[in-house]
Amino acid sequence: MGLWRKISIPFVGLVLAVYLYSAWEDFKPEMLRGKRVIITGASSGIGEQMAYHLAQMGAHILVTARTEAKLQKVVTRCLELGAASAQYVSGSMEEEAFATHLVEEAEGMLGGLDMLILNHIGNSYFNYFDGDVEHMQQLLRINFLSYIAMTVSALPRLKDSRGSIVVVSSMAGKIGFPFTAPYSATKFALDGFFSFLRQELILQSIDVSITLCILGFVDTESAVTAVADVVLVTPALKEECALEIIKGGALRQREVYYKYAATRIPLLIRDWAPEFLDYLIRRSYNVENLKKN
Repeated sequence: MGLWRKISIPFVGLVLAVYLYSAWEDFKPEMLRGKRVIITGASSGIGEQMAYHLAQMGAHILVTARTEAKLQKVVTRCLELGAASAQYVSGSMEEEAFATHLVEEAEGMLGGLDMLILNHIGNSYFNYFDGDVEHMQQLLRINFLSYIAMTVSALPRLKDSRGSIVVVSSMAGKIGFPFTAPYSATKFALDGFFSFLRQELILQSIDVSITLCILGFVDTESAVTAVADVVLVTPALKEECALEIIKGGALRQREVYYKYAATRIPLLIRDWAPEFLDYLIRRSYNVENLKKN
């Protein structure tokens, strides 16, 4: 009976969650028409695809990343796809001044702000934790502290527009996956910060939504390259993932899960049978190939 309960309760919960999720699904692209949106980490991968989706919806877009040449190409494509406007600002989120002043610069370019999409990440390794504390600190500055700096700067503008903050996170910020220690630590930190901030905004009756996006393995070039021949899971499509993130932000959802079943089921198992989940995770890696890298 105990084992049956452990299996049946998560299953029932998943069915109810899927039903409720589907019932709330009333997204319309017109929701984003004319909206002023900042997307970080938008020179490639999911961020780039979000820019293209928003362009087709007629949004005003400001993209940012480190590589200016790539951003120029993204802006050109956004204008071709129908963006109300598309601009870029290049810089490194490791520099506190850049993260702090980016939103202020964006206000002059966009005339305000309706949605802040925080998507950028710093480069890290995929292997056993090597004890490099300095690298951990660097990644915290890029993946976590810059998110806070931008949020603090954006909040006054978002309060005026009753806007949204969309935080792109990961299953690695909910579950302890091996070989991702620096990256995972920053994602767990994002979950904690934005969960408390959401509570405090509600307590103060401030109408700014926070959507935390919990992503599984997605076929971005950086992710696929990092885990090649090690992770025995088929990656999901970055184009579809980007659209789901935008829909979740527009609908002001608390959390977005992509792909839904592939992320929600492990979290349900974690709550009822954590050791079993740990076992399943270990089985999804070809560790011999990792040692060869």
